Amino acid sequence: MKHFFILFSLITLAIVNVANAQFTNVLINNSADPEEVSICINPKNTNQIAAGANIDNVFHSNDGGITWTSAVLSDTINGVWGDPCVFTDTTGNFYFIHLSNPPAPHPGGWVDRIVCSKSNDGGASWGAGTYTGLNGTKVQDKAWTTVNRANNEIYVTWTQFDVYGSTAPTDSSVILFSKSIDGGLTWSTPKRISKQAGDCVDSDNTVEGAVPTMGSAGQIYVAWAGPSGIVFNKSLDGGTTWLPQETSVTAFPGGWDYNISGLQRCNGLPIISCDISGGPNTGTIYINWTDQRNGTTDTDVWLIKSTDGGTSWSSPIRINNDPPGRQQFLTWMNIDQNNGYIYCVFYDRRNYPPTSEQTDVYMARSIDGGNTFSNFKINQTSFIPSPNVFFGDYIGISACNNVVRPIWMSYSNNALSAWTALVDGNLVGIEESSATAFSPVELLQNSPNPFNQSTWIKFNLKKSAKVNLNVYDELSHKVAVLYENEQFNEGNYDYIFNPAPYNLAAGVYYYSLSCDEYQTTKKMILYK
Repeated sequence: MKHFFILFSLITLAIVNVANAQFTNVLINNSADPEEVSICINPKNTNQIAAGANIDNVFHSNDGGITWTSAVLSDTINGVWGDPCVFTDTTGNFYFIHLSNPPAPHPGGWVDRIVCSKSNDGGASWGAGTYTGLNGTKVQDKAWTTVNRANNEIYVTWTQFDVYGSTAPTDSSVILFSKSIDGGLTWSTPKRISKQAGDCVDSDNTVEGAVPTMGSAGQIYVAWAGPSGIVFNKSLDGGTTWLPQETSVTAFPGGWDYNISGLQRCNGLPIISCDISGGPNTGTIYINWTDQRNGTTDTDVWLIKSTDGGTSWSSPIRINNDPPGRQQFLTWMNIDQNNGYIYCVFYDRRNYPPTSEQTDVYMARSIDGGNTFSNFKINQTSFIPSPNVFFGDYIGISACNNVVRPIWMSYSNNALSAWTALVDGNLVGIEESSATAFSPVELLQNSPNPFNQSTWIKFNLKKSAKVNLNVYDELSHKVAVLYENEQFNEGNYDYIFNPAPYNLAAGVYYYSLSCDEYQTTKKMILYK
């Protein structure tokens, strides 16, 4: 009896931790309407996390994201004007890349350069900014970075507009690259890496959203969107030379600048990352984005990958696993380089009627190199955005050694707020979910639960359907098939599940029922 009590307590604690890890939300900041949020975990100390938000908000945590301190980033020479990108170098210093707005009497104009501020104390304080990209009155916009882990060089890519917002055919946009070899003190002369220029409208035909990432052998990979869809370029020598012409990755049906009801604007610009974990998928390049190829009422989250350095690419893989007809948007991706797991975060409306603007936040994880994804909801409170409030163009996520911290904006009481969730990658499994009021299936909690020899699994069907009933472990592995594509009429049903034939160990399991394109999942505990 004593052994049973200890085991039951441990299992119960594990379930509490799973729930907390997947749903415990932490308010980072609810002042100054934070949006376009970015977050980064320090690989040297995963309790140390820094984050930023448009225009000049910086946040830091020394306890893994449980508590946060907020501050205003100041630069008396270059100014601060949004598009934050927060990252860390190999020594644990944090950086905040942002746009500029030089105050008088300093020379310069609005967003005329890319600025880098640095913190060597975990984000508590920030030094004077340095800059790159100053080119007369041309606008420098939407920068992102990556760090070479071999030599600590910092690489940044962004869009240069001849004249921002211009419709003149003589004005164009291009992608630029610069690097720092001294920890952000100085920067190389910007180099153009896009052969094809775009217009300056800041829409589908503008080249925009350039994100760099490091390859497993020191390659620099960059992806962006523009008139040719999503394109790719790379450098094998630290940014000195690039492909003479960027290569096409995939079309962008509907364009990267699209509408989502309730938002002032929305885009699906790509995010690129490469697995350098040393695991089975090392060297694989992934690009994540959203588009409306399935219609304006069915925005989806996508992934495409290359296993040969960007020479060829897979077919797009749909990340969100809900039925068609709902909106998923504003995605971001990060790879935990300790194990190669891919994490994506995005806004999601799968749980509400098609016309609803009620919004949740979901994460998706792949542990098999992007072939399959499990989805789980991470926000505790849904929200309805306002088209009168700018949400920005992105949210963020950082993952390191199974510490996973997403960051997103929520909206309530006529104000934006920035949030994170405390996600433990060791405990992420199949998320427990319930069928919506529009689902033809209802799955009940098994009884008894916890159970030892057998348990009853009951479900109700509102119409005739083919049913799949499966059991999964905490790593999303299917361990038992109870029904497979079996026809049932409308009515109430039950299944007596006996784990003995499947040689299941004691622990937490999930049973999942699907019919048509609806799926619902619940947890159960097996003890021995």
